[in-house]
Parts: sequence; C-alpha cells; structure tokens
Amino acid sequence: MRLRIDLAYDGTDFHGWAAQPALRTVQGELTAALTTVLRRPDGELQVVCAGRTDAGVHARGQVAHLDLPDDLDPGDLARLARRVNGVLPADVRLHRVVAAAPGFDARFAALWRRYAYRIADDPTLVDPLHRRHVLAWPRALDLDAMNAASLHLVGLHDFAAFCKQRPGATTIRTLQELSWARDPDGVLVGRVVADAFCHSMVRALVGCLVAVGEGRKSPEWALEMLEGRRRDPGVVVLHAHGLTLEEVGYPPDAELAARVEQTSARRQAIEVEG
Repeated sequence: MRLRIDLAYDGTDFHGWAAQPALRTVQGELTAALTTVLRRPDGELQVVCAGRTDAGVHARGQVAHLDLPDDLDPGDLARLARRVNGVLPADVRLHRVVAAAPGFDARFAALWRRYAYRIADDPTLVDPLHRRHVLAWPRALDLDAMNAASLHLVGLHDFAAFCKQRPGATTIRTLQELSWARDPDGVLVGRVVADAFCHSMVRALVGCLVAVGEGRKSPEWALEMLEGRRRDPGVVVLHAHGLTLEEVGYPPDAELAARVEQTSARRQAIEVEG
C-alpha cells in the first residue's frame, strides 16, 4: 500500500530534506517518527518527496509517499497522521495522509513545483515575527525591472549559469513561470514554477533579479547570464530562508502512471547521455 503524505516545515533548523548522517534533516525526522508510530525496524521505511529542499528552505506544500509492507494494516489514516504529529518536532507538521491513487509517485508524477521567494525591501515592511521566511533587504527594488528581466528566463533553457553543477546531471529545465508582485502588506513575492529545479537554481535566479531590481544591472543582463551557460560571480545565490516550496502539481489520477513513465524515461535518457 502506498500512502500520500502532505506536509509542511520550517526549514530554519534543518540541513535540508535529504537524510544525512549526524545531521538533522526533514526526511530523517519524518522517517524516525513514522518508524516509531508504525513500529517498524530501523531502515525499513523509505520516504520519497516531490522536491528535495536545501538547508534552510521551508515548505508549505511538500508532498511525499511511503510504501507500507504487505503485512501492515495502516488502519485509520487520519489517526495515523495525528499520532505521527504527536511524535514529530514542532517545526514539521503532517497536513494529510491518504491512500495514494494507483500509479502515484511523489517525485516522478509531479507536473510542476511552485516556490515563492519573499523580500521586505523597505524598513517599514520588516516584521521580526516573519524573519524566518522573509528576507530583509536594505535597498528598494524596482518591481517592473525585475519582471522585465524575468521574461528573458521563462521557457525551456539550459540554466547552467544558475545551477550548482553535479556530475552527470543536466541543467536543462522548463521554467514555466517567473514573476514578481507585492502582497497586501507590500512584501515583494517572487512566484517561480518549473517542471523541476537543479541545485540552488531558484536562489540564483532571485540573486540575478535582485541585482536588476537595485538598478546595478539591466534587465537584459539576465539574458546574458542565461546564454553564457556557466556560473558567473555576478550571480549571487541569495539566502535560503526567503524561499518556500508552496505547492506541487499532479495530473489527474488516470494520468499518473503515464506521467511517471514519461518522467522516468526522460531521466534515464539524460543519465545515459551524461
């Protein structure tokens, strides 16, 4: 039986999602809590997420899946979620645990991931209560210039200029949306949607656009960086705490298996080429 788990976390005190020896991670805490509640042997349960967030990055709409052994009856899943929340630390919460639809895979079935990056660029907008998820920026940012630069980056591109390279990994991504607006309080919010992201990509994109917003660079500079296809010291990777995984999109249940097959085949082809 496969479960779908919807969860949220404050990433401040985590070394990212992925489990690492001797480090506190979201996957590590969640796996430990599930192991305790379900009374399974250590190392048996494997939790797979939609997007492996980096150290310090938050999530409101993370999605994961968990395969249960055939001999295990999960019983009331709502009760299971309550019991796991009772074991988890306060900076991780399960919102929902349900039986996954046939063919569901939290990672490979996803159509897109949506992130938000929040910036308070005026002293009157800086709220100490929001310091963990909103970046306080000392200079005013030009919203129109940032949106103009963002248009150059949307689409299917090689984002090598904005990604931390990993051996054998592609940096080609489809950036479906990149736009900026102010929320009702005036905080600048970047909306970033893509089929997938490479390591540090969103924070590097934001760093580029902040340089444009400050007037230090022109909107066309973003295109120059993209076309350069190499990391440039002028592109600063901004702080992790301003970034939040807001939502993951999936196809209708009837199309899940086809999506997983398509995504897996594409990844295998990339690995062979690499």
